[in-house]
Amino acid sequence: MSADLTGRVALVTGASRGLGFEIAKRLAAGGATVWLNGRDETALAQAAQAIGAGAKALAFDIGDDEATRAAFQKIAGESGLDILVDNVGNRDRRSFGQLDRAAMQAMLAINLVAPFDLARRAVPLMRERGYGRIVNITSIAAEIARGDVAYTASKGGLAALTRGLAAELGPDGITVNAVAPGYFATEANAAMVADPAIAGYLGRRTSLGRWGEPDEIAGAVAFLASAEAAYITGQTLAVDGGYLTHF
Repeated sequence: MSADLTGRVALVTGASRGLGFEIAKRLAAGGATVWLNGRDETALAQAAQAIGAGAKALAFDIGDDEATRAAFQKIAGESGLDILVDNVGNRDRRSFGQLDRAAMQAMLAINLVAPFDLARRAVPLMRERGYGRIVNITSIAAEIARGDVAYTASKGGLAALTRGLAAELGPDGITVNAVAPGYFATEANAAMVADPAIAGYLGRRTSLGRWGEPDEIAGAVAFLASAEAAYITGQTLAVDGGYLTHF
């Protein structure tokens, strides 16, 4: 069963495929109207059609200040907003020695600065409606590391932003939490999913012994977005098949 989100309005970034699409689909199944964000208008339209009733495509680049401002004007004018899911993430797997200042700034712009800006724009709309849920999609890399320095730092920053916003927005009744995915079999990870060595590694390294399926993250987000999670804030829920607790 889906969490009851009847009458709620959500914005999910990076919702045309993968984890974002599954999250948007679950929120819509719970009764929410869901704005699907991404940069590809065609892909977003197809995703909204696949989800059906309650799904609305809204193409804009979260790294573009003017485009983001215009998108929130549209949301404010048409529906208001109760739920923000920051799912978009950038990744640069190059080693520390191959990165430069520009690469680090680009990573932080999408993985940390943009979620801050989206929250800044979303909170006034949530206050107007008397309900607010922000769910940031971080990563198990926010807690542990195996290189991937820029991504690890940016997701660690997003986890800290989650805690800071939770403390500041609590008096408004707005909760801010994070979901930290482990290894998920998304389109972006297709090459890794096809690698038997990685499957073997996850078989040994995770408690459940396998890749996560994209729809297996959606329930956690829907719960945190619902009234049932009204007294949960500033927390990070790992959805990782036991990766962080298994050794």
